[in-house]
Order: sequence, then C-alpha cells, then structure tokens
Amino acid sequence: GRPAFEAALAKARVVVEATALARDLTNTPSARKTPAWMGRQIQKAASGITNLSVSVREPAALASEGFNGILAVGGGSVNPPRLVELSWRPRGARRHVVLIGKGITFDTGGVCIKTRPGMKLMRKDMGGAAAVLAATVAASNLRLPIRITALAPLAENSLGADSYRPGDVIRHYGGQTSEITNTDAEGRVVLADALAYAVRRLRPDLIVDLATLTGAQGVALGKRTAAVFTDNDALAKDLQNAGEAVGESIWRMPLVDDYLEALDSDIADRINAADVGAGAVIAALYLREFTGSRRDNWA
Repeated sequence: GRPAFEAALAKARVVVEATALARDLTNTPSARKTPAWMGRQIQKAASGITNLSVSVREPAALASEGFNGILAVGGGSVNPPRLVELSWRPRGARRHVVLIGKGITFDTGGVCIKTRPGMKLMRKDMGGAAAVLAATVAASNLRLPIRITALAPLAENSLGADSYRPGDVIRHYGGQTSEITNTDAEGRVVLADALAYAVRRLRPDLIVDLATLTGAQGVALGKRTAAVFTDNDALAKDLQNAGEAVGESIWRMPLVDDYLEALDSDIADRINAADVGAGAVIAALYLREFTGSRRDNWA
C-alpha cells in the first residue's frame, strides 16, 4: 500500500542525503574546508533535530581538557584544530555506540612531508569524520532507538614554525604518552585522544573508529575493500554483514600481538609509527592501546 511506499521513500531520502553530505564534505577542497568550517557544517546539518546536539571544542578548550594529540597535529596550521562531538540521545535508548572519525582536513605529512603525488588527494583525509558525522545525522533523522555519539577530531596537518616534530613526546587525553617518530602518522595521534576521551567520559557499549589511516591498508586491500581490526569475533562478523548489506566490502585483518614490541619507546609509553612493515596492523595495535576497558568492544 501507499504508506509502505512513503515510509520506504522517506528512509531512502534520509540515507541518500546523509551519503551526499559525507561525500560533499570529503570532496570539498581544503582551502575552504578548515576545521572551523567543518564544525559549522555539522552545526548546520544538525540544527532543529530534536535530541541531537553538537559541541565544537576550540583550541582553548582542547588545551584545558588535555587533548594534546589533536593540538600537536593541528599546531603547524593557521587553521587551528577542533573536536566535534555530535550526540544523538533518543529517550529510552539502552545501548550507546561511539563512532570516531579521523578528521585531517589536509595532510601535508607535516615535517615528514609527503611527495607531490602522495598529497594530491589529501583533502579526503577527513573521510572518516565525514562518514561518522553524516551517519549520526541520518540515525537521528530515522529516529533510531540507540544512543550514538560521534567524535571528529579535526586538524590540518600542515608545515609551519609550530609544527610538531619527530622526537616530540605528546601527553594524550587521559595521560598516556606518544613519542613521535613520524609526523605523517598523524591520524592515529588525533584518534588516540578521541578514543581515550570516549572510554573515560562516555562509557560506551561499543566503539568503532573509522579512518583513512594508512597507505599500507591500500597496499593490502586496495581502494575498494576496508580493513577491519577487532579482537571481538561477533563484532567483526556484524560489521562484515552490515557492509555486505550496503555493498561495502570489509575484510578482517589480524591484531598481531608479536608486533607490539615494535611500538616500544625509551621515553614514552609508545612510539607513533614503526618501520617494520605491516603498517596497517601497527596502526591498529597503537590505537588499541587507548581503548582501555572497552578493548573487547572496539573495532
């Protein structure tokens, strides 16, 4: 009957609009797409939706609360960093999912600068943030009965007098430290702050972080298949099933504990990048260190 068609059409419209939002954010050139601009776009997209709220932390708040990974990565740019927190809290929701997306609005590589071919599409290095923010807007428009918090650490990894440098030690949100060995492994440095914050302050049932994180992932699986890392077999299967349902291919990759020692540092809890191969695995192992009590409910 007609009501069924109308419901299907309404749902399709929400999904299509959210997909277009994520794509438009991702494809916007970086001269326009500053962290502040991204924050404003999300405030606009979320305005007027009941039980959906946005907070955008600016540098002063990031500093006072200890988000030093985000501040370090964004320090070399004239466009300062932000942390967007988008919260969908429907009444009576029992489960809380946190979605975290890498939001590097342009990635030069910083002091460890990329090559020209390696930089051409770095406007897209915030695809993870675009995806989780748009998905949360869609969830609110569909009135999904589940609490969702999307976190998007936004920073431009630029080259400047204030750029963070190899050898620096960063104290992340929550107190863990990273010795920087590669400024072009910056996505994990901002995600580490967001993960630690999610675990300590949001107490989620589940955390999924999404990122254009490593060139090594592209070597392993190419452009059309996403790598998923988790210690939770059921969660891996759920994500693969969800991907299949919408034509997004996902392949599970191993979290190899034998490689953890490659992240050892003499002066910090760990280094942010190791030159031992398995770059995607190393990045995932690094992030897992910030998941604390949620380690078994993280992907």
